Amino acid sequence: MKQLFPLFMLLLFACGGSEPLTTVETLDLNRYAGKWYEVARLPNKFEDGLKCVTAEYTIKENGKVQVVNRGVSIADGSASVSEGEAKRPNTEVPGVLKVSFFKPFYGDYYVMQLDDEYGYALVGSPDREFLWILSRTPVLPKDISSQLMQHAENEGFDLSTLIWTEHSCSE
Repeated sequence: MKQLFPLFMLLLFACGGSEPLTTVETLDLNRYAGKWYEVARLPNKFEDGLKCVTAEYTIKENGKVQVVNRGVSIADGSASVSEGEAKRPNTEVPGVLKVSFFKPFYGDYYVMQLDDEYGYALVGSPDREFLWILSRTPVLPKDISSQLMQHAENEGFDLSTLIWTEHSCSE
């Protein structure tokens, strides 16, 4: 099975820091767990040519989070799956997680925006190279997408190459 996101952690680990990102003040991992649809993203090598991208988070007994990312190749319809693990490195900064698909390398996963119902989220990296708009549904209302994009721009992200994820796959 082809691996999805194989370079993700290596790329994030190698990137230098920038101005700090604003993150959410509270993040209940139990409520965050479950399936998220990628609504939009900045281009990255590990998702090139994929549609129907989702992430599923499951809380493990040790308190860490199992991460399963899935996508479908636009070219041939083949499935791509990658499994990893997330952890909260500092409980005093709940919106910051570290994610690894290649141990021992961990990359930054900053939850910058999250609605009260845990229905959508804006996630990025402090180097501004990685950004995702996530939702519990494949599509978000335009006003919410616009608000999340404005927040990302205010945080210094260049959205000129933002990719809107196609979700025309059967589940």
